[in-house]
Order: sequence, then structure tokens, then C-alpha cells
Amino acid sequence: MFAIETTNLTKYYGKSRGIVDVNLSVEKGDFFGFIGPNGAGKSTTIRTLLGLISPTNGIAKVLGKNITEAPTDILSNIGYLPSETVFYHGMKAREILKLSADLRNQDCKKEAETLCERLELDPSKKIEELSFGNRKKVGIICALQHQPQLYILDEPTSGLDPLMQREFFSILEERNQNGATVFLSSHILSEVGRHCKHAAVIREGQILVSDSIDKLGHTGVKRVMLRGIKQIPEMMHTKDIKVENDIVQFLYDGKPEQLLKELSSLSFEDINISDPDLEEIFMHYYIKEEK
Repeated sequence: MFAIETTNLTKYYGKSRGIVDVNLSVEKGDFFGFIGPNGAGKSTTIRTLLGLISPTNGIAKVLGKNITEAPTDILSNIGYLPSETVFYHGMKAREILKLSADLRNQDCKKEAETLCERLELDPSKKIEELSFGNRKKVGIICALQHQPQLYILDEPTSGLDPLMQREFFSILEERNQNGATVFLSSHILSEVGRHCKHAAVIREGQILVSDSIDKLGHTGVKRVMLRGIKQIPEMMHTKDIKVENDIVQFLYDGKPEQLLKELSSLSFEDINISDPDLEEIFMHYYIKEEK
């Protein structure tokens, strides 16, 4: 069964593009990354999945139910964290956590206390007394305290320091190991690469590719570094060329034998050929799409 399944999901704001023909399949129990820069359509997709905005066309099912037919049942089993969290002023953090639990008709006090301790949040402070990072923690705990089947998290780590980011992902991985599905929207590629099993890349409202993290990394692209080179090479199938002093680096997406043939005609002191990191792979999909 899929936790999230969309077919040609489309959303327009008047004549402005939101998302176009988005097809996603996220299996139950997956830790899924949703990758794209700001404005790519990540938040629009998420808000449509949650029933917060209505699709223009297409179908979306969450936890096996159509989003337009059973929104209340779906939301009761989701932990949602928006990219920006806003709370009522004058309320203490613990009051907001209780309000969130009461809206779900659940007693989450014990789990909320555990999460506050792990994320080092003082629940006795009022919202306006908290830093941006600590307000983010309140949103995280609201999303996690009822221990739902599905977590939909939109840029969840912005504002968290590195130690809190690590603890946050430890909690998510524990939940995932216990069967929960995590749908993580992010433009921080290192997060996706470290924690996700599968991912989809979205650009200008359309899905470019969706696959396992391992397969996404096997693009055939290589990162080439030449040291002590006398001239900048003019080679086909190169992109992202960087020159610093006597070092030239570039991405190469041609055939390996052609690369070796062209390198043999150059003069340099040292060479390193390696697989690109996830950021470079991500850019490969974007550049490839622009051709």
C-alpha cells in the first residue's frame, strides 16, 4: 500500500503555475525526500496533499484515501510541519502543545514531555519569549507528539542548530524503524542523502526524476580534477567548470573512453576522477532538463 500516491496532480493559481502533472508513489514505511529549490512546487504539493488547497486536476490519495473525499480521516493520521510556523502570542509552549493534542482528541502529555526533553525545549516559556529555533521545536513537537502513521515535513530543520538537527533526525529514524512513513521536503541535499531511502526531484512544478537514493546517484557523471594544468581544456560533455590557480575541476557526462582519450592530449601534473556528491548530482538533473 502507498502512503502517498498522486496521478497527474495539478494546481494552478489563476494563470500562474503551481504544480503540473505530479506523479508520486511513496510506499508505507519509506523515508522519502522531496527535493527542489524555493519556488519549485514542494509546498504547493504538500498543501494539496493535506487538502489545504484544492487541486485543479488530477488525483491524490494519502494513506489509501482520496484527499477530496476523506480529509478529516487523513489529517488525523498525519503529523504536518509547515515551513513556517505561527502561534498565538501570550500562550506558553505547553499550552500550545496541549491545544494541538486536544484538537486531535488525544492525551499526548507524556510523549510531549519526552520530546521537550530530547529537543531541549522549555515548555513553560511564552511563544514570544522563544527564539526562532525554539519556536520551530514547538512546531516539531506538535507534529510528532501524537505519533501518527505519516509525517509530512516541509523544510523542518531551518532554525535548528546542528546538535538539534541530529537529535531531530534520530527521532524520525526511530519512528521510521517502527513503521511510520516520513515525507521530507528539503532543499538541503545533505539531509536527503544521509537519511532518505528514496527521493524525487521537482523543478518548476514538474517531477524530473523519482527513484532510490542509490540509483539517483548513478548518473554516469564524474567529477574530474586536474592539477598543474597549463591550459583550460576544451572538451565536449563538460559542465560546471571551476578554475582556481593551477587546478581545474569539472563534471563530465560523456563516455569514459572518450574522457580518457581527450585527457591523454592534455598536460597536467595530477588527476582525480570521482563520483560527484549529491549536490552535484542534483544540479546534473537540472542542467540535463534545460538542454
